[in-house]
Amino acid sequence: MSSKKLYPTINYTSRDFNSIKNDLVNYAKRYYPNTFQDFNEAGFGALMLDTVSYVGDILSYYVDYNANESFLDTAIEYKNILKLGKQMGFQFSGNPSSSGIANFFIIVPANSSGLGPDTRYMPILKSGTALTSNTGALFILSEDIMFSDSKNEIVVSSANETTGVPTFFAIKASGVVVSGEIKEEIVDVGNFEKFRKIELSDSNITEVIACYDAEGHEYFRVDHLSQDVVFATVTNRNESNNNKARSILKPIAVPRRFTSERQREKTIIQFGFGSERNITQNPLIDPSTSVLDFYGKNYVTDTSFDPTNLLGTDKLGVSPANTQLTIVYRLNTSGDVNVGAGGLNGIASQTFQFENLTDLNAASVAQVESSLEVSNDDAILGDVSLPSADELKIRIGDSFASQNRAVTAQDYRGIAYQMPPQFGAIKRISVMRDLSSSKRNINLFVISEDENTNLESTNMVVKQNLKTWLNRHRMINDTIDILDAKIVNIRINFSIVADIEANKYQVLNDAIASLSDLYTQKSEIGEPFSITEVYSTLNSVPGVIDTTDVSIGTISGGLYSNANFDMLQVTSPDGRTIMTPENVILEIKYPSQDIVGSVL
Repeated sequence: MSSKKLYPTINYTSRDFNSIKNDLVNYAKRYYPNTFQDFNEAGFGALMLDTVSYVGDILSYYVDYNANESFLDTAIEYKNILKLGKQMGFQFSGNPSSSGIANFFIIVPANSSGLGPDTRYMPILKSGTALTSNTGALFILSEDIMFSDSKNEIVVSSANETTGVPTFFAIKASGVVVSGEIKEEIVDVGNFEKFRKIELSDSNITEVIACYDAEGHEYFRVDHLSQDVVFATVTNRNESNNNKARSILKPIAVPRRFTSERQREKTIIQFGFGSERNITQNPLIDPSTSVLDFYGKNYVTDTSFDPTNLLGTDKLGVSPANTQLTIVYRLNTSGDVNVGAGGLNGIASQTFQFENLTDLNAASVAQVESSLEVSNDDAILGDVSLPSADELKIRIGDSFASQNRAVTAQDYRGIAYQMPPQFGAIKRISVMRDLSSSKRNINLFVISEDENTNLESTNMVVKQNLKTWLNRHRMINDTIDILDAKIVNIRINFSIVADIEANKYQVLNDAIASLSDLYTQKSEIGEPFSITEVYSTLNSVPGVIDTTDVSIGTISGGLYSNANFDMLQVTSPDGRTIMTPENVILEIKYPSQDIVGSVL
């Protein structure tokens, strides 16, 4: 009678090196007792068992890794979180720009009477004028400045010593500036390729402005490749309506288009999969030929209305081939482009436009141009540090839930963080219903970062951009107020007991370092402060036997915020938590100074 070989039951829970090796040893002893007996740790058999266990452990690790990185909740790699966010419609903003108001000053000669400046010498400072800050960052003037505008400030700069008649006047005008410089990159493209991708060489790009091929065709940036129509702004030449609408929106069909994808350290642009021969007639739909019948319900069968016409994508756009592309973009010139008040003080390049240059004195023109100075009364903000992996997950979730419309507070948060980077960015935002308003008014409390990554109030330019951005997505019956969150700087004082055998000074330094690491990431607006967490962090430091005391106080004045805050009033009765008000954000501004400890 033939014996039937018994196959062992495999333990699928053994996935690490030691458990796999133990299972292999037991398997060999049970099923091959006479064949394999080399279990000496220095023997060849042990080498083979270790090798198989090693390989099994690595394979198990990568199986777990790949499984975890496939889901947003468990992913830890930044690039994988971005990929998962892209699948959910999240657009990573990358490196935001900073923007703000700058003041420009010129000296203009007086007119013949000396009663005012000679208007012939009051030029237009053209957009694109390059400026420098004391931090080494470059800025660009984003709009033309007319020094002849009646709203500008004009004061006497100098006068004749004998007669007292003014000889020169100083003119002050203001304009919006954004961080960065304009650069071009030329890329040679070969044979036709569907959905062609091009990675730009610079790593700190904030905005892709334009793209042209060698034949002069312009490729337009769109939010998604199925968008085949963009709206261009045309100056309103009708003087009677100019005050009502400075520009006219004109729809333009764009068979040549691209999307830009920002990742942590690179920017990629992507085209469609059509070719030049796929371009048909103007795909722009005339609304008059594609409307629903006002009465009745038989419009579905009406051949004059085809809903697919409105979704015509022309193969998602043209992919360039056998040409040379010129890609124009703007990039930040330094790692941090926020500038404090008075930090914007240099002129890198300038372009003036005079109305009748040929009729003017060349020396006077040169004097006006050389007199240009710039300064900023308020901080220029908008650039914020990239969100951490955990922050990024929250923003992706908020963005997906909002579905590109703002209804709930979570929707407003998600959309606010999605504001295009060229308009600036905010570090933290808190959204709440204004209960004191009879309307459905939404209060948004915002805060930004300064050039040292410390919290600072958001400037008016970024707040106005944010309000304009939210107006595109809000409900029609919502009103929005954007307010500054109150910054309260706090100090942590603690006392610990160190192990008698440990170096108490080293233990104290380790304790301060642990708290500094804990509060490196800025808190949310209205986020409670856990005093219990301070105790647990200190008690986990090697060499600490016990934490005897922890106290939280406020710091104000000087380099700190001037906000008044009663810490005792908001501390919970059990002393475990500081219940931060909904419009307040707590900050440990200088951890090396604001975390103070003593050791016994």
